[in-house]
Amino acid sequence: MINETLERIEKELTASESLSEQRRRELLELMGTLKAEVQELARSNEEQARSIAGFTQVSTHEATRATRDDALLDLSLKGLSSSVAGFEQSHPRLVQIVNSISHTLSNLGI
Repeated sequence: MINETLERIEKELTASESLSEQRRRELLELMGTLKAEVQELARSNEEQARSIAGFTQVSTHEATRATRDDALLDLSLKGLSSSVAGFEQSHPRLVQIVNSISHTLSNLGI
């Protein structure tokens, strides 16, 4: 289920008309790294890995909508950031990647 969610995100990014080619490449690269980190986390905490994948999907959707709702984007990004809270010590790379994705998505409309 986690892999399917992450693959849907990659497809959404690839198909998005609201992204520049540079942002698309950047986000797809981050997604590749996120995929590996989430798969590692799923070995010990599948429920949390699913939450991270789910919030990533919602955040990506909100950031790439044709008509963006900044309030919904903000809420989804807060959820994404909260989904990795507490993993700074055990999975620092995962937290770094999620923060990079959040930052990139939040800056899409600027």
